Amino acid sequence: MQRRETKARARALQLLYAWELSGGGLTIEAVVARVAAMHGRAPSGYDRGADLAAKALAGQPEFDARIVDAAEHWRLERVGVVERNILRLALAELDEASTPARVVIDEAVKLAHWFAGARAPAFINGVLDSVARDTGAL
Repeated sequence: MQRRETKARARALQLLYAWELSGGGLTIEAVVARVAAMHGRAPSGYDRGADLAAKALAGQPEFDARIVDAAEHWRLERVGVVERNILRLALAELDEASTPARVVIDEAVKLAHWFAGARAPAFINGVLDSVARDTGAL
């Protein structure tokens, strides 16, 4: 059985993916409403997943710059949509500083195993480890 926080991170990733598919022009609240409508139920409020997704979007320019700095020889456009959003979510959570950095990184790697390609977990781990060390979180 998955922990509630793990489920919230997966929901946040799905919301960010839906946001990207929409062209990035919607608010996270609009994405939550659209996803809920697709599943036949009204949004039940701003849960932890939506909160994490909103924080990832709010810090997107800064997070993207940190990703580019840590991902040597990778342009942001070359990083897959899922991987890019896993990294943004993890950076948002690292900025909150309410969860230990190791846990945030492990959970991001777990999301990469579930939702991304075979090489993604190592990439996610490397980028987040570098960012966490640069910011003093590790």
